Amino acid sequence: MAQGLHTKALTGVQGLDDILAGGLSREHVFLIEGTPGTGKTTISLQFLIEGAKLGERCLYITLSETEQELRDSAASHNMELGEGIEIFELVPPESLLDTEQQQSLLYSSDLELGETTKLIFESFERVRPRRVVIDSLSEIRLLAQSSLRYRRQILALKHFFAKSGATVLVLDDMTSDVLDKTVHSVVHGVIHLEELAPNYGSERRRLRVIKYRGQAFRGGYHDFVISTGGVEVFPRLRALEHRTSFARTMLSSGLPAFDGLLGGGVERGSSTLLIGPAGTGKSLFALQFVMAAVERGERAAVFIFDEELGLLFSRTSSMGMDLERLRDEGRIHIEQLDAAELSPGEFAQRVRRTVATFDAKTVVIDSVNGYQASMPEENALILHMHELLQYLNRQGANTFLTVAQHGLFGDMKSPVDVTYLADTVVLLRYFEAAGKVRRAVSVIKKRTGRHEDTIREFKVTDQGLIVGEPLAGFQGVLRGVPVLVDKAPLLDGDSGSADHS
Repeated sequence: MAQGLHTKALTGVQGLDDILAGGLSREHVFLIEGTPGTGKTTISLQFLIEGAKLGERCLYITLSETEQELRDSAASHNMELGEGIEIFELVPPESLLDTEQQQSLLYSSDLELGETTKLIFESFERVRPRRVVIDSLSEIRLLAQSSLRYRRQILALKHFFAKSGATVLVLDDMTSDVLDKTVHSVVHGVIHLEELAPNYGSERRRLRVIKYRGQAFRGGYHDFVISTGGVEVFPRLRALEHRTSFARTMLSSGLPAFDGLLGGGVERGSSTLLIGPAGTGKSLFALQFVMAAVERGERAAVFIFDEELGLLFSRTSSMGMDLERLRDEGRIHIEQLDAAELSPGEFAQRVRRTVATFDAKTVVIDSVNGYQASMPEENALILHMHELLQYLNRQGANTFLTVAQHGLFGDMKSPVDVTYLADTVVLLRYFEAAGKVRRAVSVIKKRTGRHEDTIREFKVTDQGLIVGEPLAGFQGVLRGVPVLVDKAPLLDGDSGSADHS
């Protein structure tokens, strides 16, 4: 493809061009900075390979790694540095490595800096590339020895490349002086890479565009991963950018009594939070909506943080929910997630990709507790959840989230309060009656219409969920130990005996 067809240079990094509003402005110098291991070299290689695909000549000038090390790094990602990409390994003259021929420190540094600059210019004139990578500025900073000489050197490089028409990436590993911002004021744009090490789990990486002259870009931090194949960036989700039109119809759960409690069902394009202590059946109620969606001929996606899939398939199949068969038939997407290996940005991208490619209209996230565990040092869980729910709502998808509360009876607490984010909140409770531990369900919030203000008992059976009539004869069901005020039949026929103290 002719290089003039692109006003910007595509980076070849999935997600990064979206953040940069289309790529890097041509014929400018950009800085990629980050400590060793953050992915600078990998991004640079992808940048050059993308240029080679477009028929552009590319040059990698390395002052820190050998050519063989670069080729080995590319091979580890199944990348091929083939035709169109030239690597220039800039090493100091042999005389400078000979202790007997070295001059004083001052003259040696003068010679090395001048020789380095000359070799950079000569290699460029020989190749005449459209894309250039210089790795890394730390070596030039050490040779310059002073901030003034370093700035002049960077300006000289900038002016040289400005006249050449090349798009240049300069890398800085931030090992010599992390407080030196000389290059920031000189280059056209700055991309900052970070690596975070949580107390448990794999490293988390994120990037931020600090500066991009004359160009609006997607600000803030964006998670990214380095995997076989290169770097993939997950642009921070902004729900306002994604809106579709759809009919806000009422959707059934497939359980008439539960639909009655919900005032007829849930509205399309809304979110429902199922909250209660462990074991009350939150996942089963969410999966009930999945089965109802499949019955309507729609597809559904289930993201599981807390349960092993084999166990989930086994226990639900005994209740008539053959999730494994539905998955194999391509009617539902079900995915088990490892909270210790997943960043919130990557999770949001997975959900978005599934909704877009699989056309899922029902999405289950089980549970928010596991989702929170994936970001132990994140302070923005609520913001992440808000954007994700708003995005799904705007796609006409129904989202069902579960939250496990601490405790079994009485005043229970949640690890995170997301009740105000959800359009509908369903509360599940244990209560004691007739000498048995029973379960109750109620709807405590619904933005999109009226709902019953009653409390209904439900049971988990081999035929699935059974929801009974309102528990009109009890008071204090939500506290766990109700008081019988009028004889009312329970699901198993007992009239109920309760604590009258």
